[in-house]
Amino acid sequence: MYCLGLNSSKMETFYFLLLPFYFLLLKMAVTKLYLVRHGQSDGNAEGRFGGHSPTPLSALGKQQAELTAQVLAKEKINAIYSSDLLRAVQTAQPLAKMLDLPIIATAAFRERKVGVLEGKTFDESKAEHPKDYYALVNRNIHHVITGGESYRQLLKRATGELHEVLRAHQDENVVIFSHTGAICYLTLYLIGAINRYTKTTPWLVTSNCGINRFEIRGRNNIRVHAFNDTRHLQQITGNDSFGAR
Repeated sequence: MYCLGLNSSKMETFYFLLLPFYFLLLKMAVTKLYLVRHGQSDGNAEGRFGGHSPTPLSALGKQQAELTAQVLAKEKINAIYSSDLLRAVQTAQPLAKMLDLPIIATAAFRERKVGVLEGKTFDESKAEHPKDYYALVNRNIHHVITGGESYRQLLKRATGELHEVLRAHQDENVVIFSHTGAICYLTLYLIGAINRYTKTTPWLVTSNCGINRFEIRGRNNIRVHAFNDTRHLQQITGNDSFGAR
């Protein structure tokens, strides 16, 4: 390589100064993050808002969890995190058993608390609490549901915990079992699609046991490898693998 205006001695100095940056690039930590929605719950099957309720997995949800564990077990997972809600923990259990890893459960990765809408169907919510219902489906991130929380509050607690997880597991593979709303807003945050001025957002749907794969190489170097990957579920959901549940 020839650099204009540099003699051989200066070139040696130039390369020497570059060495630390070269080795820094070689040692750049690459963290693989998997955001996984819980399997189908009884509440999902009945078309009800889950929120913070302790609704368990349905029979289908348990099948989904087993198949998800089989595919994630091949990814050299170092740590398993989960929302502390029953449906998420139950989804994490097959993988934890396969890999002999503990489940680190936290309320920070819970679904949005939907207050008066919890346990109700969409039609019931629309009829009984129209203001809260339409603010939710229109993704007004500042609206606090009666007895619940806002999307902005969900975003704050979930991203705060995500930072701690990534800091603790640099250069490792980490899976977080969570919920469709929490995963939607974590994903929007990771891809830079939400900020302090955002008032409404798109809704990124993750199906039950859909896997969202990210590769994190730095604060501004995040790669999305897959979103709502449900290929592993085709044998039990057929052509509807990619449908929201």
